[in-house]
Amino acid sequence: MGSVYIAGTFDTKGTELRYVAELVRANGNPVVTVDLGTGDTQADTTVTAAEVAAHHPEGTAAVFTGERGSAVTAMARAFERFLAGRTDVDGILGLGGSGGTALIAPAMRTLPVGIPKFMVSTVASGDVSTYVDAGDIAMFPSVTDVAGLNRISRRVLANAAHALAGAVAHPVPVGEDKPAVALSMFGVTTPCVTSVAEQLAADYDPLVFHATGTGGRAMDKLVDDGLVTAALDITTTEVCDLVAGGVMSAGPQRLDAIARSGIPYVGSCGALDMVNFGSRETVPERYRERNLYVHNPQVTLMRTTPDECRRIGEFLAAKLNACRGPVRFLLPEGGVSLLDVPGQPFHDPEADAALFETLEREVHQNAHRVISRSRYDINDPEFAAEVLAAFREVMQA
Repeated sequence: MGSVYIAGTFDTKGTELRYVAELVRANGNPVVTVDLGTGDTQADTTVTAAEVAAHHPEGTAAVFTGERGSAVTAMARAFERFLAGRTDVDGILGLGGSGGTALIAPAMRTLPVGIPKFMVSTVASGDVSTYVDAGDIAMFPSVTDVAGLNRISRRVLANAAHALAGAVAHPVPVGEDKPAVALSMFGVTTPCVTSVAEQLAADYDPLVFHATGTGGRAMDKLVDDGLVTAALDITTTEVCDLVAGGVMSAGPQRLDAIARSGIPYVGSCGALDMVNFGSRETVPERYRERNLYVHNPQVTLMRTTPDECRRIGEFLAAKLNACRGPVRFLLPEGGVSLLDVPGQPFHDPEADAALFETLEREVHQNAHRVISRSRYDINDPEFAAEVLAAFREVMQA
């Protein structure tokens, strides 16, 4: 049996943190209290601030600088390394304002998906994407500031403590856990991915990720956590946003987890014809005269050019070359999305050719790593059949 971790700056939030710790302990859970304070006060906790700070690559001196901004940033890095090295975390609860949330959340994200993670925060009612990112942190709005106990904070903190205690005490019901396969999907590749997922379902557990930036990072997170057996990365569109400055990039680390894990990989060019922006008026001035398509009032798509497609191909090739496991990457000559087929607004054979030729030229092909062309468009049932054939190949490699 592990422990429930209660983490925060005990020099400023000690009363609230001890209140939460006692509630969790009263539910029968072993508790580890972790002080993340960067002041001079020494709190009576299971793990002291100095012990956490010692996990910083440059030692405690890098944390206790006397300057709040640099100290909090350094303590966040130290706590991330500290928590990643623990093997007894059954659940974790943190609380704080914007600074405390920024300090605690990155460490929570290092824990595997599924371990209960609760954050009571003054910023939880706003945009929490930078704190949660691809993790499964449950954010609790504190309502009042985390500044002492009162009739509101006692209730909110108690709710969070009891929710965490309940999550730890009651295991997830056992299901039929088939090997998990990750698939990436966008609206314009849905027919293909749906068909592939349905045909895999008898033998595998298909995990479909929406390729909106967060989806790609979540997929990488599960690969790093060892929860995914193979990847069917049919929709690599997030790379377009990275290259051209769109709003749905998964970052330059896209595909790194797959490369280092060595899991079998089948990829394709799904939605590499488009860059994502918000409403039309949010499209950068330099792109206003480009081929734009209003997907809905909140999403405007921009067709990638041959030059952008070459850069996308170079990025993907470098990632595929780094893959340790078997790789198959399919090039759908009939079109890379629902919008890139004859008669549709993003149909551009020149741009697709630039992408395909770059991948064929830059990827170091061998028996282990193969690029192949398909005469079908990505949503044709025959293309889905080719994806499944490639999947069977890499699973037997």
